[in-house]
Amino acid sequence: MKKIMAGIMIALAGAAGSAMADEDDITRVKAEGAVDEVMNALEMAVEGAGATVFARVDHAGGAEQAGMYMEPSQLLIFGNPKLGTPAMQDNMLAGLYLPLKVLVYRDKDNQVWLAYEDPDETLDLDGIDDDAEYIKQMTGALEKLVAKASGM
Repeated sequence: MKKIMAGIMIALAGAAGSAMADEDDITRVKAEGAVDEVMNALEMAVEGAGATVFARVDHAGGAEQAGMYMEPSQLLIFGNPKLGTPAMQDNMLAGLYLPLKVLVYRDKDNQVWLAYEDPDETLDLDGIDDDAEYIKQMTGALEKLVAKASGM
């Protein structure tokens, strides 16, 4: 029974790992200021660009509620249906990866970062061309918004 359970756990761990982004596909941009300040700047930039903010997740706040500590970390979930809808029309599974997400976090060296997965990698699905116009627009939007929020 222990061997069966061990096999199941290994299989589940492998399946979970395959759904995670390869770190090479993640863009990181240094930011000036505290996580809250950078996230506020990002949220203002997103709203100023006409996109919709769907949620702001405070990971460190969640850890604190569980009686645990982690460095400050917040996730902004946002999008624009004019860009996301065509991707989902090409492959409905794009809805697993959309809306877009940007993580603002402080590392152990006290450096604040903005991080996001590159849309051309996130949306590497059947039926979605690597050079689809909406992927270029998503990539450009992320680059501009993150640059604006970084304060650099």
